[in-house]
Amino acid sequence: EVQLVESGGGSVQAGGSLRLSCAASGFTFDDYAIGWFRQAPGKEREGVSCISSSDGVTYYADSVKGRFTISRDNAKNTMYLQMNNVKPEDTAVYYCAAGRSLDGDPDYWGQGTQVTVSS
Repeated sequence: EVQLVESGGGSVQAGGSLRLSCAASGFTFDDYAIGWFRQAPGKEREGVSCISSSDGVTYYADSVKGRFTISRDNAKNTMYLQMNNVKPEDTAVYYCAAGRSLDGDPDYWGQGTQVTVSS
């Protein structure tokens, strides 16, 4: 059974930091590009960041560049999103996902973790 389980969400004040983790199981993690998406209330889900399976190519949405860092630990089948200098507009449910390529739709999704940033 494929599972992506997020953790690390919570409430934080603007300017603070959070680290999201996503533990993967049930598929060959090394073979998949992985990424983070978020959905704020009343808004469509948007891509935040992603990283390729092998060569470390990364992508960041303009809104998080310079503040968020995506990483992966293939030995632990785990991905991370380090969120620094968070802003109230970062408030959303954050989802991790895995797919065969950076360009295509993800094949697998986590259940989501809430991040709330207060001003």
